[in-house]
Amino acid sequence: MWAWVTIDQTSAETPSAGFWCILFTVYTWAMTTNIKSKNIEKENSKFPFHGWLGFSLIILFWILNWTLTGPRTHWGFFPLWLGYCLAIDGLVFRRTGTSLLTRSRRKYIGLFLVSAPVWWIFELLNLRTQNWTYIGAEIFTPLQYVFWTTLSFTTVIPAVFGSAEFFASFDFVKRLRRGLVLGTDKRTTASFFALGWVMLILLLIWPKIFFGFIWLSLYFILEPINIWLGNRSLAQWTAKGDWRPVISLWLGVLLTAFFWEMWNYYSYPKWDYHVAWGDWLHIFEMPLLGYGGYLPFALELNAVYHLVSGLFRAQTSDYVRVVPE
Repeated sequence: MWAWVTIDQTSAETPSAGFWCILFTVYTWAMTTNIKSKNIEKENSKFPFHGWLGFSLIILFWILNWTLTGPRTHWGFFPLWLGYCLAIDGLVFRRTGTSLLTRSRRKYIGLFLVSAPVWWIFELLNLRTQNWTYIGAEIFTPLQYVFWTTLSFTTVIPAVFGSAEFFASFDFVKRLRRGLVLGTDKRTTASFFALGWVMLILLLIWPKIFFGFIWLSLYFILEPINIWLGNRSLAQWTAKGDWRPVISLWLGVLLTAFFWEMWNYYSYPKWDYHVAWGDWLHIFEMPLLGYGGYLPFALELNAVYHLVSGLFRAQTSDYVRVVPE
């Protein structure tokens, strides 16, 4: 996703002005609208300074990234996405009176620190699948490449979790009815664990066929481990038929994915995709089916984060709140 391949920017098909206007209007509304909630008295909290700072960074580096020529995204990606993280955190605080940053600055920084090595796991798996490449990587030395990519990778988890908390604050998520019960019993967890390893093995043996398992296998492996270790897990909620945290993560990652792919479109360096099947109906550089991979990816991020939290003896921490209150 964050790799940089050399691309002829002049040859890319440019979406129509109407297309851009419609998408931008819809997503701007989604980010800024303030649906009234009878159960949240704190909704009248002032919009925090860090939220304004976030929007300022977005405006500045969005303009720079799309108007400058030559290599610029390697240094502009982090401040642009730091702006997104701060802006979405400010929106969450405005709606709920609390947010990832305001609950704990130390833990918020920890999200950035965990994020980079987590994404490098997917980069290692991509050495086998070769599903994405980074256009422009050849202009960097190996040390420069590792530095700039790692810095960019730090924003993944805070962006997704902040967006998930944003959607969790809406009434339409809070009012979702209970659904399928998926528990934490030994049979279910053992089946998940075994299936995760099967998917990972298939991915490594036949990457052209099973490349999609890169976004599924880790979750199926790590979620049972979290359950067995007593860490927080999504299964704690699905065992009661409550899928709201899953829905919040899915909506949050799709919002984040939209901006990832949109901002990447006119970037340089940038990433591009190469898949053996399903390479049709592109939305920006991403094939339509590829957006489906973001859904389990969000669950993987949640599982990895709580596994790491458990290692630091924070098994029951409710710092990340993707469950509507």
